[in-house]
Amino acid sequence: MAGVKKVTILDYGSGNLRSAERALERVGADVTVTSDAQAALDADGLVVPGVGAFAACMAGLRAVDGPRIIGRRLAGGRPVLGICVGMQILFDRGVEHGRDAEGCGEWPGVVEQLEAPVLPHMGWNTVTAPTDTVLFDGLADERFYFVHSYGVRKFPLADGAPSPLAAPKVTWAEHGDRFVAGVENGALSATQFHPEKSGDAGAQLLTNWLRTLD
Repeated sequence: MAGVKKVTILDYGSGNLRSAERALERVGADVTVTSDAQAALDADGLVVPGVGAFAACMAGLRAVDGPRIIGRRLAGGRPVLGICVGMQILFDRGVEHGRDAEGCGEWPGVVEQLEAPVLPHMGWNTVTAPTDTVLFDGLADERFYFVHSYGVRKFPLADGAPSPLAAPKVTWAEHGDRFVAGVENGALSATQFHPEKSGDAGAQLLTNWLRTLD
């Protein structure tokens, strides 16, 4: 579809909604912030933000029927972008403070505490993206803004595990050890960092994502 892309930011009580809204508007999107399921289903692109604890985010997401909305969009090849904990909840499980919570299960993997001398991982960091990336096109030498203590340290599909779908394109970063910084998997994309807080690099990444919407 030509012209301005309509993007819905899913409001489920968690996330930097207004900063994400402003960042997407700056790169030319027509943005709506809402918990309305039909608006989330109808938009050209859906953004799922998230801050705080994994279990709390999942509880809020379920309260607005978020897992079903995400699943329905992906079943129809409709783009979804997860940000920070909005990326983490796309995986199978999250383990925080001894609590094991079920995620959306779109990808295999466990969100767990990073093994690093200093937590949280807060500030600017580089990433290592695959050569065929779309999300990080033109951003090979850029840095992005992270704020988190938990992440996905092992991603089975990224290591060649059998799957009926194409293998995800995984971007990695390091803080103490290696963790998933971004994923591109058909209509489903996500970043552990905050593109809305990442200056020009974040704006370019959001622009790259908008170009995938149809």
